Amino acid sequence: MIKINREDNRSLLYNDALSIAEYAISESMPDKAVQKIMSGLCLRSRRVIPIAIGKAACSMANAVSALFGCAFERGIVVTKYGGAKDAPDGFDIFEAGHPLPDGRSFYASEAVISRVSSLTPDDTVLLLLSGGGSALFEKPLISEDEFLNITDALLKSGACINEINTVRKHLSAVKGGRFAELCSPAKVVTIALSDVIGDDPGVIASGPTYPDSTTSNEALRIVKKYGVKLSENALGALKTETPKSIGNSDGFFVIGSVRQLCEAAAKKCVMLGYETTVLTSSLCCNARNAGSMLASIAREHAGDGKSLAFIMGGETVVKVTGNGLGGRNQEIALSAASGISGIKNAAVFSVGSDGTDGPTDAAGGYADGFTSEKLESIGINTEAVLNNNDSYNALKKVGGLIITGPTGTNVNDISVLLIRS
Repeated sequence: MIKINREDNRSLLYNDALSIAEYAISESMPDKAVQKIMSGLCLRSRRVIPIAIGKAACSMANAVSALFGCAFERGIVVTKYGGAKDAPDGFDIFEAGHPLPDGRSFYASEAVISRVSSLTPDDTVLLLLSGGGSALFEKPLISEDEFLNITDALLKSGACINEINTVRKHLSAVKGGRFAELCSPAKVVTIALSDVIGDDPGVIASGPTYPDSTTSNEALRIVKKYGVKLSENALGALKTETPKSIGNSDGFFVIGSVRQLCEAAAKKCVMLGYETTVLTSSLCCNARNAGSMLASIAREHAGDGKSLAFIMGGETVVKVTGNGLGGRNQEIALSAASGISGIKNAAVFSVGSDGTDGPTDAAGGYADGFTSEKLESIGINTEAVLNNNDSYNALKKVGGLIITGPTGTNVNDISVLLIRS
C-alpha cells in the first residue's frame, strides 16, 4: 500500500486528492496480475531465466519469486535509481538512469545480453517488462554520446512517446524486437505492465520482444519534423529496418493499464461522495493545455451545487522552453492554477503512477483556488514560471508537490479535477 505524506490538514479537497492518488496507485500494483498470468502458464523448458526491466521491475520479480521460488535460474532486475529497495532474492540487481540512459543503463544491458547468450531451444527467457525500460535497457547502434543527444533532443522537443520510441527502436540493438533475436534459439515469454496509451505491446519499453510495426521512413520523418541533427552513422542506423516478425516468441501478455488506474481513481472518488466522470484514458496533448481544459471545466461546474470529479488518464508532453525544474504532471497542476483562481471549492491534481514526474522527486502536483494567489503574494508569476518550465520550485513554495517515492508500478499518469459542494 503506497503511503503519501500529508504535510498538514489544510483542506478537505487536499486530503481527498491525496487519498484518491494513494488508492489509485495502490490498486495498480502488478503483483496479483503477474501471479495470475504466471499460474496459468506452462513453461516446459529445461531452464527459465527471468529478466525484469523497468520501473516496476522489482514488484514484478517479487511476484514471480513468491509464486515459484527457486524453480528459476538466477535472474536480473534492471530498474531506476532508488527503485530496488525491495529487491527479490535470486536476482542480480542493477539501478540505472531515467528518463535518459546512462553508463549504468549500458552496463546493465550488457549483463542482460550476456545472461541470455548461449541458450538452447529448450530454454525460456521470461521477460517482465514495464515502463521506463526504454531508458533503462539500451545498447545503441551508434555512439552512446550521440544516442543520448538524440534522445534528449526528442524529449525536449514536444514529441510524443510513440514518436520518440520509433526513433529509439531504429537506433538500438535491443528495442523493436531485436532483444528477442538476441535470445534465440531460446523461447521468450513476455509479461508487460502497460504505461502507454492503447497498450500497444510494440510501444511498451519500445517493444524489445515484439515485432516492430514502425518503419525506417517514419523514423526519418520524425527526426526531420523536430529538427534533430544526425550523423551519417545515425542516418544509416535509422535506415536499417527492425524485425517485422518474431519466430521465438512463446507469448506476450499485457497486464495493467492507465484504464485501470482511472477506474480505481473513479471508485475512490465515488467512495468520497463525488459524482464521477472519466473523460478519457487516452490523454495525449500538451500538459499546459490539459491543465487549462480542467480549469475550464471547473469554471463551468463550480456553481452546480454538487460534488463532482472529472478524471483523465494518459501521457501529456512538455515542450521545454526554459531551464527550470519540473515534470508534465506538475505543469498540468500549475497551468490549472490560474484558471481556477478564486474558485474556493475546486482543485486539480495530477500524478505519475510510478512516483516520479520528470527529473524530480515529486510524483506530481496539486493546485486549488488559492494557489495562484499564494504564488503572487510571494512575487511569483505563474505564466513566467510555466515559460521557464519551473513548476517544481513554484509548487514547492506553496505546498503543492505530491511526493510518494518509487511506487513499484508504472501505468502512466492520472489528472483529476475535484469540485466539492
